[in-house]
Amino acid sequence: MISKQPAETLYIQMKQDIRDNKLPLGTPLKQEQLSNQYGVSRIPIRDVLQRLKNEGWLITSGKRGAMVNPLNATEAEDLYLMRSHLEPLILGYAMTHLNHQIIGKATDILEQLEQPGLTIQTHGELNWQFHGVLYQAANRPTLFNNINNLHQLCSRYIGFQNMELNYQKNSQKEHYQLLNALQKKQLGQAQQILKQHISQAGKNLVAYLNNHM
Repeated sequence: MISKQPAETLYIQMKQDIRDNKLPLGTPLKQEQLSNQYGVSRIPIRDVLQRLKNEGWLITSGKRGAMVNPLNATEAEDLYLMRSHLEPLILGYAMTHLNHQIIGKATDILEQLEQPGLTIQTHGELNWQFHGVLYQAANRPTLFNNINNLHQLCSRYIGFQNMELNYQKNSQKEHYQLLNALQKKQLGQAQQILKQHISQAGKNLVAYLNNHM
């Protein structure tokens, strides 16, 4: 039982419970049941359920219900295909605006990613912070916001990759390669590294989901 908490804490806890299979697949989630389970009123439950639907963690069930959204190979493939096209694009717009301060922030985030004992959620958040700090320099808010939405939809897959596919080591290596190319002002090389980084992760994930889910 969780004591009374703000909606943000409830949101974090429910995402973790989905990852830990504490909220069962294929079973409608009732607001009353969740209210009792988490020790909060129905208002934050309703708000968090809607937020989790928007981010792809839940799907609609019935008129007002929700269910945990199973990992889906086709959805994962679509998300990573979109990322592999849009992220090198925005990186091109950002390139001329990247400076030592931005590169330094990105480096600091990569160092945080190497700390032992990170939760899946923290790792996913830091991963987006790394990419986001580079992309924000493009000053393309519409493009940036769409990429941000894709990362939110990918977040449950990113956690799954690190847990089931041991992807973190390769991911970090590619992150440093990307930063190195950016520091040398090698835009084409940086875009190629980024596209390959996203595409290969997507291919590995889709293959695993097709074979095991």
